[in-house]
Formats: sequence, C-alpha cells, structure tokens
Amino acid sequence: MKISVADLPPFIISKGFTAQMFHTENMTLAYVDVEAGAELPEHSHFHEQVSNMLEGEFEFVLDGEKMLLRAGDCLVIPSNMPHSGRAITRCRILDVFQPVREDFRKGEVAYAKR
Repeated sequence: MKISVADLPPFIISKGFTAQMFHTENMTLAYVDVEAGAELPEHSHFHEQVSNMLEGEFEFVLDGEKMLLRAGDCLVIPSNMPHSGRAITRCRILDVFQPVREDFRKGEVAYAKR
C-alpha cells in the first residue's frame, strides 16, 4: 500500500501540534508539525512510542528527565512512561506508536488543550 503523507488530512493533537497520520494493522505513524513554543502537557499511554526528530529542536521531559532532541535524534518512550515537551523551534516529528492509537483513529485525544 502506497501512502502520500501530503494527502492525509490534518489532525490537531494539542494546541500547536498538528499531525497527518495513518494506521496499519499494528501501528500508528504520525507526521507532526509543531509550532515554536508549543507545549505538550504531561501524559502517558499504554502504547510504545518512538519519536523521530525530522526538523527543529524539541525539549522532551521523559519520566522527569529533560533532554533536547534535534533533527536526526530518536527517543524511545516505553509504555506508560510519563512524558511532555516543548518546541524550542518549529519542528517536524515522526511519531510511531505500537499498537495502533485507536483514540487518534477515532479523532479523540484525552490530553489535548484545544
């Protein structure tokens, strides 16, 4: 199956976080555009997540530990691990979740500040 990310509809994850995503049988892939200064509130989920920094700088807080991610960096977020973050610059991030984010598929995000 070929997918063109440009054809995927936008989905607001949280204020300043807009994603284009698709779901396979076992995973969700989200290409996330983040406005400079946008903050993601602390949350956790049972999904394993891998965040791949494609562009920009993003300050992640993973289980209380701050770290700066830049283009080319990846962060593995274990299941149920509290995390939050803030975009230092405009960012583009590829987030991969396993299993599928059914809340995203349904258009729901429990921690969204809209």
